[in-house]
Amino acid sequence: MNKTTLKLPNGDTVEAMAPVVVSASRSTDIPAYYAQWFINRLQAGYVVWYNPFNNRPTYVSFKNCKVVVFWTKNPRPLIPLLGELDSRGIHYYFQHTMNNYDPERFEPNVPPIEKRIETFKELSSRIGKERVVWRFDPLILTPHLSIDDLVGRIQHIGNSIKGYTDKLVFSFIDINAYRKVQNNMVKETGLFTKDDVCRWEFTLHQMEEMAYRLAALRDNWASEGWNIELATCGEAFDLDKYGISHNRCIDAELMKRIFAHDKDLVHYLNYGELPKPRTLSLFGDEEPQPKPLTEKQLKDKGQRKECGCMVAKDIGMYNTCSHFCVYCYANTSKELVAKNRQKHNVDSESII
Repeated sequence: MNKTTLKLPNGDTVEAMAPVVVSASRSTDIPAYYAQWFINRLQAGYVVWYNPFNNRPTYVSFKNCKVVVFWTKNPRPLIPLLGELDSRGIHYYFQHTMNNYDPERFEPNVPPIEKRIETFKELSSRIGKERVVWRFDPLILTPHLSIDDLVGRIQHIGNSIKGYTDKLVFSFIDINAYRKVQNNMVKETGLFTKDDVCRWEFTLHQMEEMAYRLAALRDNWASEGWNIELATCGEAFDLDKYGISHNRCIDAELMKRIFAHDKDLVHYLNYGELPKPRTLSLFGDEEPQPKPLTEKQLKDKGQRKECGCMVAKDIGMYNTCSHFCVYCYANTSKELVAKNRQKHNVDSESII
């Protein structure tokens, strides 16, 4: 990733990362809780990110930023501020998670589903359906929530936002992989015990059934004129036979398609570097273009094997999201989140 020298307000200079693509954020919901802070940092030209494992600071400059990928369950606070990105020529699109676990209160602090549907449609109408990806993520089964129930809830949301997006991304909850998720599912829901919680992870047969049902739903929507693509996020299981692909949430091909007019960005997405002034060789010929990068070469090696995302710099921080979703692996405790939220200042260099 590119580096640059950054001059701080106090006059000091530091080395900073200068990513072309910024992720905001897998670790917290910046549009919902830190929208004004993000805009303030954009205007300041940089952000400070702290490594969650050693707490070391990293300066991240917006100097080369061409695209911001937002991840959110509630983009409403950011919508009136998007003009700041537009005025700077920074492109953006949204990974918009819109589940419906309202009856179970798995996402206790997100707005009611009908409000979220309204916000989704408002955002899509403003920036275009291709820039708002719908996520139903993760899919969760309980003693009282079946595959039939999940399909019904997805159908209701889909019928409500028909024509407002081109893609639905889904995943299956990872219970066995995260001890904190197991604990939250038991402690916060009252639906599971320590002895049985892991048994509610999807089996391969249940994944197949869910894929079959979603593919049928997609085909029905297509017959009504809505062609929506289905994709999984971070899943090793292959569902190609249902026409379901492996998603790339930070997606070079999507960016090349929807931001095709930005030739510098397209060059970066093809070659992994921003274009340089053409120079002549010692023999008077133009220096050759670099070779296009493969998808594998573009992949973000900091993500898990099943993730197809291209390289980007995430600027969010763990233990800062107040949605308090029971399946979340990014929060250690509600108490720590509350403490960090109290420390937050919209004018600070970092979220906390």
